[in-house]
Amino acid sequence: MEGGSFGAGRAGAALDPVSFARRPQTLLRVASWVFSIAVFGPIVNEGYVNADSGPELRCVFNGNAGACRFGVALGLGAFLACAGFLLLDVRFQQISSVRDRRRAVLLDLGFSGLWSFLWFVGFCFLTNQWQRTAPGPGTAQAGDAARAVITFSFFSILSWVALTVKALQRFRLGTDMSLFATEQLGAGAGQTYPGYPVGSGVEGTETYQSPPFTETLDTSPKGYQVPAY
Repeated sequence: MEGGSFGAGRAGAALDPVSFARRPQTLLRVASWVFSIAVFGPIVNEGYVNADSGPELRCVFNGNAGACRFGVALGLGAFLACAGFLLLDVRFQQISSVRDRRRAVLLDLGFSGLWSFLWFVGFCFLTNQWQRTAPGPGTAQAGDAARAVITFSFFSILSWVALTVKALQRFRLGTDMSLFATEQLGAGAGQTYPGYPVGSGVEGTETYQSPPFTETLDTSPKGYQVPAY
């Protein structure tokens, strides 16, 4: 961050839409937002097919309803999070408090790391359930949707890991600047100044002497006689 810890020195600066749109972090958030739609959208629309034994619907991933629910929850959560963090990035320049900026960066770092792990778990889970799915008319009908979900789950791992790395870089840079500012302020606040030197020529009241020309003058010095006329 420029201009101080977590960019607090540039708080209140005008936002340039072109430069903001070109930032790697913004591009990664938009890509993650699109990937999330590509995950929960096909599951909602084509993820449930008719069972071979009856008219009831079952999840295309091996008939495991938990797999479909997990994919929808994961994609929908990523969709809402990307939208929220995009708004936070837009408002970030208006945050003047270093503490609030640090909390925003920590929130971004923690959530991105968590969702990277969940995307990895979801990718492995959905892939495993798809491999166990028995072939059938319903499976063939929704096969493209299931493969699209798995593919974009893998892409989501990459995009969210990249977001985690970017958030970690922001946190490290902001922390280094905060420590630097703290050291400077601590040195300035703890600096002591020497007192007035003793014996520098200015004497205290203990050594005060009577001022000159105040002694009682002897009007009749010894050995002198006043002449008589």
